[in-house]
Amino acid sequence: MPRRNHTSNAIKAASTLAMILMCCIASAQEDNRAATPKIITRGIVVDGDTIPHVRIRQVTIMPRRRFKSKRARARYTKLVRNVKIALPYARLAAQKITEIEDSLSRIHSEKARKEYLKNAEKALFSEFEKPLRKLTVSQGRILIKLIDRESGLTTYSVIRNFKGRFSAFLWQSVARIFGSNLKSEFDKDGEDKLIEYIVVQIDNGEI
Repeated sequence: MPRRNHTSNAIKAASTLAMILMCCIASAQEDNRAATPKIITRGIVVDGDTIPHVRIRQVTIMPRRRFKSKRARARYTKLVRNVKIALPYARLAAQKITEIEDSLSRIHSEKARKEYLKNAEKALFSEFEKPLRKLTVSQGRILIKLIDRESGLTTYSVIRNFKGRFSAFLWQSVARIFGSNLKSEFDKDGEDKLIEYIVVQIDNGEI
């Protein structure tokens, strides 16, 4: 029994470490300056008055799920919980991927680019290490899928783009040993259909 627990902890530790690395390298340094949020919208003039013209976000209506058994309902409830935990990290990573690509496009010195990535990785590791260590293996696998959904890039691609092919190969090898795949793509019409359903419900405020 102790050996089994040791193996489980090793799997969790390795998977979590891969997730921490992924989030760190896909992140840019935060701007510490406080910014006043501004909302800019189009407007139309009616009888001399300017009226904001706002496009409302499209809402997808999803059918209510029915369960054949209590076990099926329990599995769904667990998946909802895991998606709710992983989704914010996936969306943050997608945001940071865009930010870091934008920043790197303005840095032309290879030395400066490496220094920028090094500082960003250090800062984000410090910020996200503790919360990401709380992820389970299942949540880590869902996070990998959601990274692809939100950014259009697999975790493997993110690591390869910012840390090089060797780092990507290394972490893919570690992930595969412990049952994960950094090259996993999100298949909203196939095996990830239920996760897609849950994400849409979350966005609609239904769950």
